[in-house]
Amino acid sequence: MDMQMFQVQSNKIVPMKGNILISSPFLHDFQFARSVILLVEHSEEGSVGIVMNQNFRTHIFLDDILPHIRSRERIPIYKGGPVCADTLFYLHSFKNLRGAIPLGDGLYLNGDFDFIKRYIQSDEPLNGVIRFFTGYAGWDKGQLEHEIEDNTWVVSPIGKKALLEPQSRKFWKECLNGLGGKYALWATYPLYPVLN
Repeated sequence: MDMQMFQVQSNKIVPMKGNILISSPFLHDFQFARSVILLVEHSEEGSVGIVMNQNFRTHIFLDDILPHIRSRERIPIYKGGPVCADTLFYLHSFKNLRGAIPLGDGLYLNGDFDFIKRYIQSDEPLNGVIRFFTGYAGWDKGQLEHEIEDNTWVVSPIGKKALLEPQSRKFWKECLNGLGGKYALWATYPLYPVLN
């Protein structure tokens, strides 16, 4: 295989809160390989993101950890990252939710959990409205910028609709294909090239 065709440079866009990070196919860290991460904080002090496309090995549902919240449907919790894995985060589209952090494009993080509980128990639709995660990904001061310079991540604008839908590892490929051109080549790189 001609490896030259896969030597694609990162787009070197300066990351901002609300962007997504798409991992390089050459990132083999088991926590972040083929991951898409929503940046929920980025400053001179460091960065915080939530992984959008990782499940736990065994499915975890909201009523497993908060049994007092009853819903008509089982609400999945996704693996948001390795840091503070016992902390619950929720991404949603509730514009006027008190305490919510705006991320752009109609997306918000956290906020008044009493409202969230009432919404869930009212049996309103959840798909495309809210997703739950435990844990997050974190970078120290300057670390994310350094990783982007090393071609570990491609920075892309946010896409609200896709991020509020349940996603699998295929989401990584879809995001790269969406960027088109040279980045679509990254999407074709095999996860385990030695097996091809």
